[in-house]
This record gives sequence, structure tokens and C-alpha cells, in this order.
Amino acid sequence: MELYAHQKKALDRLRSGCILVGGVGTGKSRTALAYYYCKECKGDIFGQSIEPMKSPKDLYIITTARKRDTLEWDEEMIPFLLAPTKTATDGDVRIVVDSWNNIQKYKDVRDAFFIFDEQRAVGSGTWAKTFIKIAKNNHWIMLSATPGDVWADYIPVFVANGFYKNKSDFARKHIVYSPFTKYPKIQRYLDTDILESRRRAITVTMKFKKESEQHHKLLYAYYDREAMQKLAKDRWNIYTDKPIKDISELCYAMRRLVNTDPSRIDIFRSIISSTKKAIVFYNFDYELELLRNTLREMGVIFSEWNGHNHEPIPSTDEWVYLVQYNAGAEGWNCVETDTMIFYSLNYSYKIMTQAAGRIDRMNTPYTDLYYYKLTSASQIDGAIAKALRNKRTFNEKQFQYQL
Repeated sequence: MELYAHQKKALDRLRSGCILVGGVGTGKSRTALAYYYCKECKGDIFGQSIEPMKSPKDLYIITTARKRDTLEWDEEMIPFLLAPTKTATDGDVRIVVDSWNNIQKYKDVRDAFFIFDEQRAVGSGTWAKTFIKIAKNNHWIMLSATPGDVWADYIPVFVANGFYKNKSDFARKHIVYSPFTKYPKIQRYLDTDILESRRRAITVTMKFKKESEQHHKLLYAYYDREAMQKLAKDRWNIYTDKPIKDISELCYAMRRLVNTDPSRIDIFRSIISSTKKAIVFYNFDYELELLRNTLREMGVIFSEWNGHNHEPIPSTDEWVYLVQYNAGAEGWNCVETDTMIFYSLNYSYKIMTQAAGRIDRMNTPYTDLYYYKLTSASQIDGAIAKALRNKRTFNEKQFQYQL
């Protein structure tokens, strides 16, 4: 088995406690398995044949539920002659692939090796606390395309590496909180040069120039300005015919107004008419109904991946794959198409990045990849787009002060 040059460079720099950072589709999974096999277990994959592990140890992979269920990691293990069973595994080690939802099941494991796939250990919740406990008793690495937006996102990883005793220790040394707020709000960070140094010490970045190029096209649909005025100024929900209770309900109603405008469906229909295969990401169930009805009217074959249906991509010459962001933004890939449509934008920059990576893989046969982002000139769509351009997550509470 052969690794790409950027994977070999990363392998040389990796050690336990590192975050392996690489864009979506750059081969982080295979590099992580190579590190486990060659560095942790003293095996060899670079000769004429695979050399068995001299110091085998159990392997635990904590990943997304979708990656676990679609057996993506199982496929990555095949070249290493590894599998999530004792009898089929070189070295007779235990290999477990499970989701972040079940991370507590492994809090008492010792002297094994963990691969934490995607950065989910943020904040001070159960996942972060369990991650820190596991990290103290095992060797580990973390894989991420977007490891953190702010310094607070790195606290669990810094604690796991022994830079700080706990979150309170980090806060005491580096955080200044805003005064006179009802909840702790970070005003600024102190000694960021130290934080930069420590982040560099644990970050291994895979730099890889893909042969494919992404082309993002922002397509503007119309929207009902009069109805939007009624929502924004009068705070009257035109769908329930009742007063709007809070900012979340207001944003939901505003998004529904722009997302269901007939002109947006017309744009969608035009794109589908000009391509044979396309992946479509959406947010809400009412969008799914619109997309279903439109595709049925057009006579286009489609399947879905969402909280209701887990269907594979159709095995036909022409198809559309409808994917709900939260259900299917990560953990699978498709190199059968060069076209992706974002029917509406997601609030999260990370999720948008992950979603875009489903077709941007190292083995894609396409040189040019096309991403169509449907939006409008409305205030809600503009605010979401601005947050994404700044690589941030759209904040509804902040948006209410712009109205």
C-alpha cells in the first residue's frame, strides 16, 4: 500500500496527542490508520508485503454515527488487513468503531489507541469530559478539517495534553469575561502567543493541492417583501396567524418565507434540467416536500438521506440525492457527480464545509466541481451568508439587534 506525499509527511510528524488537520477528502483516515499500525504497533506497510505488528494494541475509533453505520472505517482498514473483529485482525487486537454518542462506554479503557474522528470534544459537556478521561489513560490522535473557531474550542485538547489542569485553570490564565452579563461571555483572551505556540505543538496539517477546483455560484431568488415586513416589523407569524414569541420563531418564519418562494424552485428546476446527477442539501422538512414534488413533476429519479429515510444513491444514469444537512453532511462521499446544490444555507460554517467535501475527494474524476448556493437579497439570507463568509456560525440572538 502506498501513501501520498502529504500523508507521509504528516505520518512523520504525528505523535500521540496531536490533531491531524486536513481538508475534507485529503485522506486523514488512512493516515491515522498508518500511524496506528506503523508508529503505535510497530508494523510496516511500506515494503513488498505488510509486516505484522510487533507491539499490537487495541484500537478504538470514535466517529460520527453515519460513518459507523455506513462502514466507512471498515473499508479504510482493509489495506491494513484489519477489521472490527478479533478473529479477522492481524495481531489479535480488539478493534471497535463507535459514535460519539456512545463515548462514555469506553471511559475506563486503558493502554489502547484511540482515533477521535472529527472535533466533537468542545465545551465542558459529557463528550469533552469523557474525552479527557480517555486521553489520560491511552494514546490518541484527533482528526479534523475544522478543529476550532475560537480558543475555547481547544480547551479539552489542551487539557488532555497536560497544558492545563482543567477548564478553570485555562480560564484563569487566558480568559477575560465581560462584566454585567447574565451568563459568562468571553470578552477577550490573554497571552495568545502562548496559545498559538501550544496549538502549533499539537497540530499536524496535511497540505495537499487537489487537482480539482471548486466553483461556487451564488444564485439569487426573489422573496415577498411585504410579507417579510410583516414578520420583521409587526412580529406577526403569517403561518400560524399568531404573534411571534421569540427570535428563533422569527428566524424560522423568515427563512420559510424566502425558502418557499416560487422563484427559488424555478432556479432549482433549471439547474436539475441541465445536469444528469446532483446532490442537494436542505435544512427543513417543508423544503424536502417542495423538492420531492418538483422532482416528481419533472420525472426525475431521486432518493433521500435524512432523519426519516436512509436511502443509497440511485444506481441509474440520472438521479438527484436529497440530503438533510444535520443527517448527512459528513461520513460519506460520492465521485459520480460534479454538481452540488445548497437549496438553502446552513447556519454552521463547519457543516457547510463538510457538506461541500462530499464530492471533493482525492479520487474524483472531475477537474471542475460546481456548487450552486441558492439565496435571496433578504436580510435573513444576507446575515447568514455574511457569517459563513467570515467562517462563523450564524447567531440568531445577534441578528435580532440588526433588525
